[in-house]
Amino acid sequence: MKNEVLIRGGEMLTQRGAVAAASASDGRTRDRVAQLLLERGAATAAELGGELGLSPAAIRKHLDAMLGEHLVETREVRHKGPRGRGRPAKAFVLTAAARESFPHFYDGIAMAALRWIAQRHGPGAVSEFAASQVSALEERCRAAIREAGDDPIARAEALAEVLTAEGYAANASTIASGGQLCQHHCPVAHVAAEFPQLCDAETAVISRLIGTHVQRLATIAHGDEVCTTHIPGPLHRIEASQDRNHG
Repeated sequence: MKNEVLIRGGEMLTQRGAVAAASASDGRTRDRVAQLLLERGAATAAELGGELGLSPAAIRKHLDAMLGEHLVETREVRHKGPRGRGRPAKAFVLTAAARESFPHFYDGIAMAALRWIAQRHGPGAVSEFAASQVSALEERCRAAIREAGDDPIARAEALAEVLTAEGYAANASTIASGGQLCQHHCPVAHVAAEFPQLCDAETAVISRLIGTHVQRLATIAHGDEVCTTHIPGPLHRIEASQDRNHG
């Protein structure tokens, strides 16, 4: 059977070559969809299409394929006000299998090493090891957020930029009770599931860098979609200070 020749953009492509080019384009779009879901945690087809400059229908084609391969799953979007007519909007999130395609730090050897440390020297030694491992990250982050000033929320926003560059896909936002730092990727999630000392050490670093007490509300290592750290606002810090003075 003859291979048909197609004309596209002034270039001649064989039918086989055109199919390969279309497949490569689809793969690149799916990679961009996956990266956005990693960074956002969850998004609707319309939100993804708006970000990528594609129609919701075009995005749904990729999402349907990813659903079929168990790379994404759906969540019903929660509406604060009364729900309108029609089917409720659905948000898409990456599955655990999809997260596996993003870089991880040699989980197997890390687990074996930490188990050996815990057996020989106890859980306290694991905590010391975890603290030593994040010390270099802390120094890099400290240098980058030096110009953010003393405001914890501004420092959190600067920290999110550094953490994103480090591979954590982070963002910071202001909420009613202060601020929130979200990390949509954890390079050591599997290891931290068994050794929470890694999460504890990272939380301590975030607290020192932001300059106030913070609270971890959720972690990927414990099965959540995103690592969420709450940062109390100025009013909460003032109240806490007054409580200590009157105590």
